[in-house]
Amino acid sequence: MERLSQATVLPSSIAQPAYDRAALRPGIVHIGLGAFHRAHQAVYTQRALSATFGPWGIIAVNLRSFEPVEALEAQDGLYSIVVRGTAGDSAEVIGATVDWICAARDGARVLSCLADPDIRVVTLTVSEKAYGLHPATGGLDLNHPAVVADLAHPHAPTGALGYLIEGLALRRAKGIDPYTVLCCDNLPSNGTVVRRLVLEMAEQRDAELARWISDNGAFPCSMVDRIVPAATEVTRSLASSLIGVDDRLALETEPFMQWVIEDNFVSSRPDWEAGGAIFVRHVDPYEKMKLRLLNGSHTLIAHLGLLHGHEFVRDVMAVPELVDQVQRHMKAVLPTLDPVPGIDLDVYQCQLIERFTNRAIAHRNIQIAMDCSQKLPQRIFAAAVDALSAGDSATEFAYVAALWIAVVRRRMDCDDPRRAEILSAASNLDPADPSASFFAIGGLFPRELVAARAWRDLVNGELKTLS
Repeated sequence: MERLSQATVLPSSIAQPAYDRAALRPGIVHIGLGAFHRAHQAVYTQRALSATFGPWGIIAVNLRSFEPVEALEAQDGLYSIVVRGTAGDSAEVIGATVDWICAARDGARVLSCLADPDIRVVTLTVSEKAYGLHPATGGLDLNHPAVVADLAHPHAPTGALGYLIEGLALRRAKGIDPYTVLCCDNLPSNGTVVRRLVLEMAEQRDAELARWISDNGAFPCSMVDRIVPAATEVTRSLASSLIGVDDRLALETEPFMQWVIEDNFVSSRPDWEAGGAIFVRHVDPYEKMKLRLLNGSHTLIAHLGLLHGHEFVRDVMAVPELVDQVQRHMKAVLPTLDPVPGIDLDVYQCQLIERFTNRAIAHRNIQIAMDCSQKLPQRIFAAAVDALSAGDSATEFAYVAALWIAVVRRRMDCDDPRRAEILSAASNLDPADPSASFFAIGGLFPRELVAARAWRDLVNGELKTLS
């Protein structure tokens, strides 16, 4: 079958770039060429370009893997997204990407792009564990492999922070304004966190560079939301049936998507609001809503699925008593949230249940359960601290903590950057205090929860029920 490319004549029913791709010039570098970026930020950018054309093509950078870069090159930067909802399936071809680079093979070209004055925004989706965030201090982890390597060889970086800082250093040397760094990962206060990490790492290298970044740079916070399961051969087959050609990069996703962005940029930016993004002064309430209601519930669902042998989120949501548990969790979250401008939280919860129940979306529980040491603190533990400080027992959050421990113990495995510590905790349980070894993992549980003996007793009680 013919492969998707610029020469492909698509059926008229397929949404595709409504602008002249040949005239599109780069203005964005995106680091982290994963499925989520391609189904989220790139879609918003395409829709913004269709409404208000400008020099906002995306240069897509993958730090290590060459495969998606090679696939983009073979398809002239085009790929399809299959949107799967209750009304049926529809396809859209995305073409906002104008260049593609594997940093491990051509780091010099990445740095050349970052130093180009036409690049005004750098977006990132590299996952929480790639930033070199110290779990206990919230600052830079000087033992993180990429941090160690990039401090030793700052002009030949390998990690996301190293590229950001060297790119900014090159711009400073040329007298060019910095680019805006827009983090799109699920970190609480993500822009603030990345700014701190960049400044701490830059300070290790050059105090004057750190001061210049602090005085001139911008690191807006953002909240992103769209469920994007890992693509499979079924995904690619479905896309081919809709668009009539082969697409190695095809994705499937849900109809819903949301992007809330702090309006704080060094210079110009795409007209993303024309594509549906929301610009606000403060992202915090939206972010907390999403992290605790959507992501926290996803973490609960994933571990319920692993415990009960259900492969997908939709399978968990087909069991009424498990749906009841999810709804109880959401109800417990509500008092920990601030008012969210323009959002009815009752409607939002109903939307979440509908999205989780979508039978067309095959979102694997094992995928969601990855990297829990990076996710539980903001999704579950922060809400528990707020609930306890308000005089609540935080029982629902103790259940999720116990459920995670129970699943790790049952599987004796996890995909997590702290895997060795977690499995050591699972292997060294005190029957009288079965959660103690997990609470002893440095920086995992907030000190308020470590000190809350009654809450730890709740975790232990749930563990005994789950064992």
